[in-house]
Amino acid sequence: MVRARSGKTVLRNRKRTRKLTKGFCLSRHNLYRQSVVTLIRAGVYAFRDRRVRKRMFRRLWIVRVNAACRARGLRYSLLISGLQKANVELDRKTLADLAVFDPDVFDKLVELAKSQVAS
Repeated sequence: MVRARSGKTVLRNRKRTRKLTKGFCLSRHNLYRQSVVTLIRAGVYAFRDRRVRKRMFRRLWIVRVNAACRARGLRYSLLISGLQKANVELDRKTLADLAVFDPDVFDKLVELAKSQVAS
């Protein structure tokens, strides 16, 4: 009986792994065992940082909205509470875009929030 060998399959899998590690430093892209370990770590970082990216963007939007509010004489927390009292359901991303690209509408939102906070 002829012995079944898996050479082609193993080589194909290793080639696929090496292709995924293209651009990694030094032997991490061409030595198989190191490339497997590096790929696992890369997957962990990618999984973690997909969530970190969302956090960082939210921080950026809050900074932008806060700067735009303070230029109009209102604090960020008062703007958010005023908009919540006025039942304006805009998220931070939209508020930041309005502050940067459409200041007239943002001025109206700030005035609305000021009126809600004052009453």
